[in-house]
Amino acid sequence: MAFDPDTPGANQAGTVVEAVTKDQLNTGLTGQIRYHISERNLYANVFGVKHPIAHVMGYFVSVLRERIATFEAPVTPGADPTSSGISINDLRKNLRDLNEHMDRECSSSEARYGIVLDASLITGIDPPPEVESALAAINTAHNMVSSDVSLAQATADQRIEQSKRAAEIETLKAQAEVQPLISLADQLSALKGTGEGALRAYVRNVRLGLFGNAQQVVVETNK
Repeated sequence: MAFDPDTPGANQAGTVVEAVTKDQLNTGLTGQIRYHISERNLYANVFGVKHPIAHVMGYFVSVLRERIATFEAPVTPGADPTSSGISINDLRKNLRDLNEHMDRECSSSEARYGIVLDASLITGIDPPPEVESALAAINTAHNMVSSDVSLAQATADQRIEQSKRAAEIETLKAQAEVQPLISLADQLSALKGTGEGALRAYVRNVRLGLFGNAQQVVVETNK
């Protein structure tokens, strides 16, 4: 991809194409290009330009550098659109989209130069060595922040779920304590409906049961 037919020593002896990203980072790109001569437009290839390969390679590199200089990663749902990303990382994550863009932009080479680009494959995007360590540190910090946020979210979700469960348990306990009282009230209402004597007899029987279970009884006496 970095080969220059007119100047073989250019682009680090035809090994790396240099390009500047949107955040002014000088980066090197490596890859391959596959092409063939267009049978439908042999005239442009034979007579249109003196060195068609040099023209189409120069055109490809120009389009590539323009794309690198203006590239912005798509904003993912839920992400902060105002946060600025690291363009070198965005380029690496979107290599497929970058290659597809190059294929589309270079489709006109057949009509211009009689050369058809079968495919372009960008395989490497690397910043200068002095920048690589800084990017690695930034990536590590981003990963740590993401991990801490995920852990905090998981802890909060767990506490919310525990609180819901505790509320359900207390509600069930309260219902279990109230239900016997409701049943007792219904029974007393039914006894009262049968006559005052039945209710007094019920109260007397309950007292006798309590006295039978008690170890000590304090009885009030009239002096």
